[in-house]
Amino acid sequence: MNTPRQTHAARWTHALTSCERRLGQVPPLPVAGRLTRMVGLTLEAEGCQAAIGDRCEIVSSADSHIEAEVVGFAGERLYLMPTGDLHGMRPDARVVPRTHAGTVRIGPRLLGRVVDGACRPLDGQGPIETEISVRLAGRPINPLLRRPITQALDVGVRAINGLTTIGRGQRVGLFAGSGVGKSVLLGMMARYTAADVIVVGLIGERGREVKEFIERILGRAGLARSVVVATPADYPPLMRLHGAWLATAIAEYFRDRGRNVLLIMDSLTRFAQAQREIALAIGEAPATKGYPPSVFARLPQLVERAGNGVAGEGSITAFYTVLAEGDDQNDPIVDAARAILDGHVVLARRIAEGGRYPAIDIEASVSRVMHDVISAADLALARRLRQTTAIYEHNRDLITIGAYQRGSDPRIDQAIARWPQIEAFLRQDMHERVTLRESVTQLAAAMAESQAETAKGKAAQEGKSAAVRAAAPRTTEAAAP
Repeated sequence: MNTPRQTHAARWTHALTSCERRLGQVPPLPVAGRLTRMVGLTLEAEGCQAAIGDRCEIVSSADSHIEAEVVGFAGERLYLMPTGDLHGMRPDARVVPRTHAGTVRIGPRLLGRVVDGACRPLDGQGPIETEISVRLAGRPINPLLRRPITQALDVGVRAINGLTTIGRGQRVGLFAGSGVGKSVLLGMMARYTAADVIVVGLIGERGREVKEFIERILGRAGLARSVVVATPADYPPLMRLHGAWLATAIAEYFRDRGRNVLLIMDSLTRFAQAQREIALAIGEAPATKGYPPSVFARLPQLVERAGNGVAGEGSITAFYTVLAEGDDQNDPIVDAARAILDGHVVLARRIAEGGRYPAIDIEASVSRVMHDVISAADLALARRLRQTTAIYEHNRDLITIGAYQRGSDPRIDQAIARWPQIEAFLRQDMHERVTLRESVTQLAAAMAESQAETAKGKAAQEGKSAAVRAAAPRTTEAAAP
């Protein structure tokens, strides 16, 4: 039996242990430092401690507060990148660590809204009610737990549906130079794709294009089921990175709740250029045509977050535009994107200049999951049209100048005869929607006559060969000695 003194001591011991445990859970007080150097967009601070990705507040005066993120360190110095305008910044300004970066609050009320890279509304419709806080960096998914791509996705574009069929959960690159119609094609897919939710990331584009894409290309009906994240070219590079991460995080939020999401990001090149600006500013050495190694590490980290989820979750089908500067298909970012994506659609300037839209280069475009999501018969139809197109394109110069003589090659004859039907199949008005089944039906109709032409050409070739054999001189056996 405990004495009153022992009971009193036990009570105090329990109370002190509880207080000690609670004190251990209290985060350390932030220690303010000072701003010591500023070069370009890079800020250097001393006297404060923060981890990579943490947010700091830089207080230059009573009315000058700027938020920055820790992007590197060297010894006691922290390298920070601002998320806003730097005007009014002074030497020795106070740098106060505030919050851990990499989180943002999102929720279903984001549908129909336009936000910036920090999820602040840009459409003037008031604050957004959010549900949960998520990490901008997302969460990795065990690749062995991902559901395979087995279902075709209708994107409403005939040439893509029929010749480079997209699978639900696929990551596709849209490679194009400037002014060849990639924004219009993105708008068509945003309006016509069979998806529950559309997330559009406009990263590093001109500010004028943001409003035009929302009002003219996406439209009111498309915006109603969409979330638009806009970080134009005049935003700091860190905010452009956050815009891409935020768009992906929003897509992940809806995917985890069983929705089929279409993620459109314009563009992956601007994302890479934003990372290049940050990396070069903090002293990382360039490796390939001015791009430091961290750029090529960031690309797969972003792209791999899209795709199918685990059992019970939805999917993210992603289209990333990749700007081929100077129409160079061997640009480092183009080459890196081609290696990590599940397929690519190439828009060619020569086709756009010829007046055919969408200006899809069928020979250069490929879907790496097409054979898994369509039947063998439909795949054979697509291959025959590709072969016919390739034959015509490879002999276009001879055909144009009249140097090719009909009957010389039945395959070329067939390509010439069927070229008007092929061009009609590849051409599509931006306000026209063609379903997946309609695309395959029209493809079959175009190639059915092509088979007749092939038989006719084969017969003509056999007749020509027979005439040659008949006209050849007959040889006689040599006389015996």
